[in-house]
Amino acid sequence: MKLANHLNPNIFTDKLEKAPNRDGFGEGLLAAGQKDSQVVALSADLTESTRVNLFAEAFPDRFVQCGVAEQNMASVASGLAAVGKVPFIASYAMFSPGRNWEQIRTTVAYNDQNVKIIGAHSGVSVGPDGATHQAIEDIAIMRVMPNMIVIAPADTHEAKKAVLFAAAHKGPVYIRLGRSPVPVVTTTGSPFELGKAQLLMEPDSSARNRTGIVTTGSLLYEALCAAKELNEAGFGVSVLHMPTIKPLDESALVRLAEESDLLITLEEHQVAGGLGGAVAEFLSERRPVKIVRLGVHDEFGQSGEPEELVAHYGMDRKTVVETVKNAFSREKLKVL
Repeated sequence: MKLANHLNPNIFTDKLEKAPNRDGFGEGLLAAGQKDSQVVALSADLTESTRVNLFAEAFPDRFVQCGVAEQNMASVASGLAAVGKVPFIASYAMFSPGRNWEQIRTTVAYNDQNVKIIGAHSGVSVGPDGATHQAIEDIAIMRVMPNMIVIAPADTHEAKKAVLFAAAHKGPVYIRLGRSPVPVVTTTGSPFELGKAQLLMEPDSSARNRTGIVTTGSLLYEALCAAKELNEAGFGVSVLHMPTIKPLDESALVRLAEESDLLITLEEHQVAGGLGGAVAEFLSERRPVKIVRLGVHDEFGQSGEPEELVAHYGMDRKTVVETVKNAFSREKLKVL
């Protein structure tokens, strides 16, 4: 088993730290504002919760509190972009892009305006807030939108890099963030490049029953832990991390499909329209392979602790391990 050398050296130890990836957004937005005076921030009355407060305190003249009005916030941001500003709009993902999808579509994406949409508190790991605040459809509704880039960082370091990329990029960007602390898998020196997946774990060349796990966002750690357990049990498991869901790294997906008997997609989102949907759509045309999509299957979320909910919806390492073992115990995938 080979692990990428740019990952956190404490990744499989009890010293591994946790932090919300929204913290990385706050730090990245502040750094972007320090670098470029055209960067501005807009909040929908969730300044501290979305971590826009760091920017607002440093640059009060470049911060707009829009109140509970996400539709208006998107339209105001489009106008600011039209006169040369680089606006970041932040709210919970259920409300932006959930509530203001039409305004984002018509005033931002249709006009190809340079607006950055930050959807915080995504996924079921929002926890006790329950189904009304758990955005598990946002990847689907944003990746279908022309001109829109869609990014789901794995941790706080990658979130900061994604924000700095977005600030420098010309055009609309959607960045998906979570609420709860998650393992810090990467480091400040780990690579981040638009449209580039990262092969973070590879099995030994002699390993059989080859499986590729394709994941995005904060479930990366679950994927790596599952792959480690499976590789140590004699399976041949790779982990491909895709922080950019749109555009997909098509060449990396084709290579993984060619090397694998089975692909598993893992995401904290509905499997319909999310990463699993994107991977299945692409590979069905370019390199068909058996795919099992792990995520939420046509259900709403519910209240609970983050770890409980991730396990309940079958997005944890235990489910990944059981899925692979069951697949290869059934006559080489014939009855999957």
